[in-house]
Amino acid sequence: MNTFWYRATLLLLLACAAPTLAQTARKPSAYEHRPDAAQQPAEGPDYLPRIDSRAQFMQMARVYNAGTALEVPHLIFVIDRREKGRIYYVNTRRHGLHEQFVRQQRLLRSMDKAMVNAQYRDPQRRFLFGTVAWQRDLPGYTYEFWEGDQLTAPLLREADAVLRASFADPIRFKTNSTAHEQLAGEMKLAYVSQEALLREQRFLPLNTGKAEGRLRIVRTEAQLATLSPRDIPVLDEVPIALAPVAGLVTQRPSTLLSHVNLLAKGWGIPNVYVRDAQDALRQYDGRWVALEVTGSDYRVTPLARPARTPSATAARPVQRSLPRPDLAVVALKPLQALRARDSSHCGVKAANLGTLRAVLPPAARVPDGFCIPFSQYQAMQQRLQVPQRLRELQQRPGFNSDPAVRRDALASLRMQIENAPADAAFARTLERQWRDQLQGAPVFVRSSSNSEDLPGFSGAGLYTTVPNVTRMEAVAKAVQTVWASVYNFEAYEARTAAGLPQDAVAMAVLVQVAAPSDSSGVMITRDPFDAARRHVTYISAKRGLGIRVVEGQRQAEQVMYSSWSKAVQVLSRSAEDTQLVARAGGGVREVPITGSRQVLTDALIARLARIGSRTRQALGGADQDIEWAVVGDEVLILQSRPYVEGSARASPAGTGLLRTPRVAYGSW
Repeated sequence: MNTFWYRATLLLLLACAAPTLAQTARKPSAYEHRPDAAQQPAEGPDYLPRIDSRAQFMQMARVYNAGTALEVPHLIFVIDRREKGRIYYVNTRRHGLHEQFVRQQRLLRSMDKAMVNAQYRDPQRRFLFGTVAWQRDLPGYTYEFWEGDQLTAPLLREADAVLRASFADPIRFKTNSTAHEQLAGEMKLAYVSQEALLREQRFLPLNTGKAEGRLRIVRTEAQLATLSPRDIPVLDEVPIALAPVAGLVTQRPSTLLSHVNLLAKGWGIPNVYVRDAQDALRQYDGRWVALEVTGSDYRVTPLARPARTPSATAARPVQRSLPRPDLAVVALKPLQALRARDSSHCGVKAANLGTLRAVLPPAARVPDGFCIPFSQYQAMQQRLQVPQRLRELQQRPGFNSDPAVRRDALASLRMQIENAPADAAFARTLERQWRDQLQGAPVFVRSSSNSEDLPGFSGAGLYTTVPNVTRMEAVAKAVQTVWASVYNFEAYEARTAAGLPQDAVAMAVLVQVAAPSDSSGVMITRDPFDAARRHVTYISAKRGLGIRVVEGQRQAEQVMYSSWSKAVQVLSRSAEDTQLVARAGGGVREVPITGSRQVLTDALIARLARIGSRTRQALGGADQDIEWAVVGDEVLILQSRPYVEGSARASPAGTGLLRTPRVAYGSW
């Protein structure tokens, strides 16, 4: 078992503290210019029985990401309980595994896999295997154990006493699972949680890469609307919608799966969270710069002038085709009748939900609904002469060169579609389906287009969702709102940047019974930070309706569940003080949250992970990005799409999804 099993976990969510960088002129750290200790000569003894100074610690420690914002000096330790709590502070440059050290020291004649596993699970084990690390932003030393270590109160009490007696500086227990936190709390043992370390994080690489562009400090909605593909905005918090840009910096932490973070991954642009970024980068406002984001650092370098095209989105895109919609299907289709093959006329979103509705019960349920096929959208287009109107707009002076002109023109086209009288025959068919199949229940009206879930491009987040529609006339209006959202400015810009033809977009609509969610969120059926950790499920959650999770403007509860260790790691608790709930008369409203910040229990997290695994199997075995909700004791699945990596310029741990739906708020 890997000793610094947390390297994946630590770099996973950068649970180490990090210094503020001053870009190209930052102050050197204590370990600046030192190569990674894994490649340094392993000098000194095999172990020490105690650590009396920082020099001794550093002599034995391995340093990950030396000289960067994610620098982590650490060393492993072994406590031999048969030798009256004898401790070995191991030369971690020389010995990378606890069991390797135990064998080398001949503490046991043999140590097979079962014996190794016992040192993490048996309350009568001989050895305690752990790690000591220096957390710079605390600042201070912490000791920790593998998240799946089944520690007991006597074991933890013994470890704490031995460490404090043999370590000269103050040292605190760092929890790596909810079980560890509960144990420390019951023992009244002071501890540092992974969540607490994340709150101190000053740098987080959300998507690695390089870009050149004009850096712009964005403080207002008006400034946001003027961004171009050649800009690198520095935002206070992630916006709900964003047109393609060259790179992205934010100064408030958000959720991994927030709309804008995933847009950045889909575009393959560098994206980084930096605390107080607007002040730190103020000197570059309005200047051409190069932004480089790596897994352990970021750098902003001023340029005299752009040396090349600032971003892939600003270059002339390679023209691509969209899947051809099947317009022969005219009838509205119940979800229960849909399978994967029906994506040709109802889109992948609706087709996947139809498949899951048949196979997930009783573990989870897909709310009932129906699809309005592509043919009905095409009929609306022809009836309102939308293609001709679009061509006329595209020929207007400034449409192709001025984003402001384009934004206004597209808004006008959307208004014409939304406000047009509904086709009488279609309206009667829609009402009959809503009343007969769904008994007139409140519904969410959502997109299911042919410009979603494509290789390298996903349209989620670009189109509008209308929540909690309660009246028939409002259902018809909501359908037209979703149709019109094909011409959302951000959707139009994203398709242009991806080389997708605007006149080939087809929009099916999913009408689905609304779920009065107690909690809701998103999960990925593997570790999004480390593709090798297929046994891990990442879950992001908030109270109430799931709109807040995917908007990402306030940090959600984020947890990781390992089907191997059966442990839950809390990365953050929800920062929301309000939640969205359905309004009785339609639409949504905001209400205060009282009580604990915890959204999910460990039992529910494990249950969601099992449902995620079942969903992945039902949809062909590819890892999935899944929207879920909990109502009472019931888990609902609201959407599932393949989890797609980012482009070649994106981080190896990136995702190419563009997932957050745009939501039409208000009374419907």
